[in-house]
Amino acid sequence: MAGNTGTIWEYETVRPPRGPTMEEAADPKTVLNELGADGWELVDTIDYSGGGTKFLVLKRPAGSDDE
Repeated sequence: MAGNTGTIWEYETVRPPRGPTMEEAADPKTVLNELGADGWELVDTIDYSGGGTKFLVLKRPAGSDDE
C-alpha cells in the first residue's frame, strides 16, 4: 500500500516447552516474560488439529531491538 504510515510488525513463533512425557506442555511463563521484556506481545496460538498448542505467535514493532 503506497503511503501507508501504519506500524510495521515483526513476528516470532515459540513452541511451548514439553514436559517429560512429551504430551503435556510445561508452563511457558519464563520464556514469555523474557520475550515480553524484549518488546514481544503474545497475539495468537496455532493449535494441533486434535487439540493442544503447537506454536505461540508474538509480535512487536519492527526495529524494536537490534538482534
